[in-house]
Order: sequence, then C-alpha cells, then structure tokens
Amino acid sequence: MFRVLQRDNHPGNLDKSSPNVGYVMLMFYHLYDGKSRKYFEDELVERFGSLVKIPLLKPDRSPLPASLISVLEEGLNLYNLHTKRHGRLESNKGSYVQEWAKWEKKLRDTLSANAEYLNSIQFMARLTAVSCQVPFEFAVQQVSEQLRKIAKGDYTIPSTEKRKLGTVVFAAVDLPVAEIQGILNKLSGMNSKAEAFLEDKPMDNFLRKAHVTLAHKKSHGVSAVASYGLYLHRQVPVELNALLFTDKMAALQAQLGSIDDEKIVSKNEWPHVTIWTGEGVPPKEANTLPQLLSEGKATVVEINPPLTVSGTVEFY
Repeated sequence: MFRVLQRDNHPGNLDKSSPNVGYVMLMFYHLYDGKSRKYFEDELVERFGSLVKIPLLKPDRSPLPASLISVLEEGLNLYNLHTKRHGRLESNKGSYVQEWAKWEKKLRDTLSANAEYLNSIQFMARLTAVSCQVPFEFAVQQVSEQLRKIAKGDYTIPSTEKRKLGTVVFAAVDLPVAEIQGILNKLSGMNSKAEAFLEDKPMDNFLRKAHVTLAHKKSHGVSAVASYGLYLHRQVPVELNALLFTDKMAALQAQLGSIDDEKIVSKNEWPHVTIWTGEGVPPKEANTLPQLLSEGKATVVEINPPLTVSGTVEFY
C-alpha cells in the first residue's frame, strides 16, 4: 500500500491519484485469503523449474506499529461489512461511502506518518538514500548467488504440489466448448444464413476455448478485474440470443445471469463469445460487430427463443 501510494501514471490506474486505492488493495488481499507462502512458491517452481528470492524486508525488523495495525484492521472490518451488503459494488457507491472516504484518508495519513519505519524495514526502499546503498548491494549479492547456483546446476528443485495459479490478465465466464458447438449446429439447422456462413468454417480447429470476457486489465484496470474475485469458480447462466458475423469474424451475443441473486455485469460494452476470426484477425476485433451491424456491414441471426449455457467465473 505504501509503495502504491507513491507511484504515478500506473497503467491500471492504481496509484496515488486513485481515490479508492485502499479498497482495491483490500480486494487483492482477499483474493489471496487462505493462500500460504508455500502455495505461491510451489506454483513458481512448477512453472519455471527454479525459484530466486529477492530479499525485500529485513529479517531483524521491528513489528508493525500499533497505528498501522489499527488502520488495517479498520479497513478489513469495513470491507467485510461492505461486501456482505453490496457484493462487489465499488466503494464510492452503497451505504458506506462516507466511511470509505474517511478510512482512505486515514490510511494515507497513517502510512505517511510511518514512512520512516516503512522505509527502514526494506532492503530496497529508496536507492537515492545513502543509507540504503549497502542493503541494496546485499540484495543484489543474494540474487547473484542464487542465479550462479542455478547456472552451475547446483540448485535442488524442492518438492511441490501442482496448483493452478497464474498472472491474472482478465476475468471471464468460461463456457463448455461442446455446448457452444452444439448451439452452432442447432442454429445452422434452423437458419439458412447461419448454415451458409458456418458450413465452410473450421470450427473444430478454431473453437478450442469459449468465454465471455468480464474485464481486462489493459482496458478496464486492475480493480475491475479484481472485483470478480468474489465469484471465482462460481457458476453463472449465460443466455445466447444472436449470432453476428462478417466475412472476417463471428460471435454469439451473450446475456449474463446472476450469482446469489446479484446480476453479473461485464465491463465490456458488448458481452459476447467470439467463435471465429479469419486469418490475421485478432479475436478482440469481434467487439466491433455491433457497430458494423449498425452500418450494414455485418449480418445478425436471432436465436429465438434464446439458448442458455452454464459457465464459471475464472481468471486468466
């Protein structure tokens, strides 16, 4: 939190100019709830075959000051109250807007008041400070030694338990490919336009995955992606009500259902399932299909009545 509140122009808008930095960081904290250090280290070793640790916090550091512990506990309690009542609603909406504003200010004030402590416990706090040069050199030395061992083959790979965890880029509702294929086959048998379009498309080669994007880090920011963590691995119904296509791409129009009576809303202006793109056409171009349709450059085939499939909220 201390470092985030010092940075500018973050591509995901998570920096000191954001009014709800604390709330977003608490969302990330809860994504990792119940995950141990070993959980993450095991995953890194599984993916890369080795693990290099960069010293960050000094082992002989003093405990967190009471004021820091207190403000963090206040934030956690407020987050629990907010999510129980409002789910993933942003902190600037709902019943606790004033409480969030007061806590965000208190968090910044408390972190600022403890800046000397927070800098002192880090090996790599601020390289411009003369007192931090030696600790930084120590960190470099530690990393170099670990890399040297790996390069020489002296590294012993620790035993791990394989788990699924990766760098989160976007959130989406994952859909069963077989059911999407079945819907396309059914639509092809019901509509001559759909049949003419689909008959020469190599769907078996292209349609290996199917999903409805909820939020993308690059387009919507990290907080938007993190907000779906409350529903991770939960099932949600997805209604498919139209097929839109051109000679370069095709997608199914999607209407998302609810989880625990809360409507799941995609940050994408047009929720859809991209089913095919021509050679050299990136899947994200399917977002332009509604505009192309309004210009008379795309075709639509209504699915009436709509067909529903069940998917799960996942991070990618």
